Amino acid sequence: MKAVVQMPMERKKARFVSGDTECAAWYYPGTNGACVVMAGGMAVTKEPGTDLFARRFHDAGFSVLAFDYRHFGESGGMPRQVVRIREQLADWQAGISFARTLPGVDPARVAIWGFSVSGGHVLCVAARKLELAAAIAQTPTADGQAATRNALRHQEPLALLRLMGRGLRDALGGLVGRAPLLVPLAGAPGTVAVLTTPDAIHGDAALDPDNRYPEWQQAVAARSALRVGLYRPGRFASRVRCPLLVVVCDQDQSALPGPAARAAQRAPRGELVRLPGGHYAPFADAHEPAADAELSFLREHLLEYAGRPG
Repeated sequence: MKAVVQMPMERKKARFVSGDTECAAWYYPGTNGACVVMAGGMAVTKEPGTDLFARRFHDAGFSVLAFDYRHFGESGGMPRQVVRIREQLADWQAGISFARTLPGVDPARVAIWGFSVSGGHVLCVAARKLELAAAIAQTPTADGQAATRNALRHQEPLALLRLMGRGLRDALGGLVGRAPLLVPLAGAPGTVAVLTTPDAIHGDAALDPDNRYPEWQQAVAARSALRVGLYRPGRFASRVRCPLLVVVCDQDQSALPGPAARAAQRAPRGELVRLPGGHYAPFADAHEPAADAELSFLREHLLEYAGRPG
């Protein structure tokens, strides 16, 4: 059902069952009994999407389980490069359950972390999983409809029509089993890409500096853009009972800071950290303050709070 394979580093390759296939993961064994389950953003695999923060958390003593969604990276699932929100939420459930079985992990001290679309998933999952110890949503896509309206301002009409047309053709083709029609995750205005916002074009440099992750396919099925554009996970923030940290960047033009900040305010135990910069600033210039805030939050709610009487 599940297996962990030793790698010649401090992290190990792991796999866990989700649906009718398996999700691939990196497992970083920690020392303090707490564990953080992580996933990258839309079509961003576990290495470029989590490595930078996972190593910081692991260096602080936390176990980490960073996984690929079905249909992406090293995980199973066909067709490839297709975002299916319900399946991704189920992958989170399976990953959390698997993390609780890992050696040295206290099942009561498991937290989740995601950014961008996965940051939105964090809001949904935390609303369902009342037994989570904490949750971190970094520059989350809390309102896909608002983000889409803003993205339209940064795209040329002809390119927008081409993207919508390709998305519809891809959706119809998927119904009859055709291979997905892929589009780039980001591009300049006038090109057919999921995002052409000013900060989207910096994602490659922030997540994959020096081409460290050449196997990361920076494209997604065109139908996926239509699905994410209707996704509004911020609506579930009021149901999140565990401590929730929302990290927003004030110049974020891809996910938007406003809906994310409102989600933090609606959560009963929500905390908000505001940083300067665009959508990918926590992976670049704002990395140190982002990582410091997140580590402080994890220590408080997974280590210090867990040790208090009662």
